[in-house]
Amino acid sequence: MTLEQRRAQDAWQRAQRYTQEHVKIAKALPALIINSGLMQVLAFCHQKNDKHELVASDLRAWLQSRFPQLLRSSDFSTFMEALMQASPRDFQAVTAEAFAWLKWMRQMAAARVKGD
Repeated sequence: MTLEQRRAQDAWQRAQRYTQEHVKIAKALPALIINSGLMQVLAFCHQKNDKHELVASDLRAWLQSRFPQLLRSSDFSTFMEALMQASPRDFQAVTAEAFAWLKWMRQMAAARVKGD
């Protein structure tokens, strides 16, 4: 299975619990990350503690599975601490992977919600 297939499968499975509001959030996150940065957006979503946090926790779980040596847990505090300690190269790789996964999540969530 290719990495793209794994991203698609993960997004498809996680999107089964999403509503139209989650779809809007997933579609907005890439622009928010471009404007504010990954850590700021994760903190914003965590602070909202609602549908935003569900999408963000799914993103953290995916990123943790892709970078297990760097991100030892998808728990918000542990995850953020690891990002703060990451090298610029690792941080850039995590951010790039976040965009790649969100690309799939935006499409899969919209397809699943429309299908329901």
